Amino acid sequence: MTTLKDYFKSVPKAAVAFSGGTDSAFLLWAAKTYGCDVTAYYVKTAFQPQFELEDAVRFAGELDIPLKVIRKDILAVPEAAQNGPDRCYYCKRALFTALWDAVRADGFNVLMDGTNASDDAGDRPGMRALRELEVRSPLRACGVTKRQVRELSEKAGLFTWDKPAYACLATRVPTGVPITEDVLRKIESAERSLEKMGFRDFRVRLYGDGARIQVREEQLPLLMGQRNGVLDALKAYFPAVLLDLETRTGKE
Repeated sequence: MTTLKDYFKSVPKAAVAFSGGTDSAFLLWAAKTYGCDVTAYYVKTAFQPQFELEDAVRFAGELDIPLKVIRKDILAVPEAAQNGPDRCYYCKRALFTALWDAVRADGFNVLMDGTNASDDAGDRPGMRALRELEVRSPLRACGVTKRQVRELSEKAGLFTWDKPAYACLATRVPTGVPITEDVLRKIESAERSLEKMGFRDFRVRLYGDGARIQVREEQLPLLMGQRNGVLDALKAYFPAVLLDLETRTGKE
């Protein structure tokens, strides 16, 4: 199978869709390390929390890679705002269409993303949009798994190596419930409050008018120990706060 080093020998210039996460961060590092003239593009929408943009800016700065930020009103895409079962497809298609417009205007004819070999195409409806728009996924093409991405990122000294997987804020809203900017803002603020209290790799999900907290099993004692503080923090945004006892195991 082709290595990333060999892959980038045949791709001397490329644009990378950069989310600020572990996978696309490693892809950027690999592209630059193996001689590719690379520019990072970050699309800021209401679905992305502010900290992801801050991480993207920090990472690109540390590697001295040009970063361009594109702003997209994703809630103006009806299929995304309506939040049907194919929301991810329509969202990805809108975002990568905007990205292609930007990168082509800057002289790029190759656009890449950080999809890795562990990502299941059957579980990622947005990957259909990537195929349709001819977005390349070098990590997947070269058989680089999520575990390898983290191991190689740690060896390279990238601060993103152990960053938890972070699905966009839209995944906090149940399928079929329309997404509004107000709801996204409340969810982002609530999650920021919990992060400041020491929680990691958790979710605050919309449940009716209230919030359903989902944490890793090992963080349940922390949650119960700070129960009153959690209630005070989240009731600033939601009238009811519930705990999901099934705990968090997946990416979304």
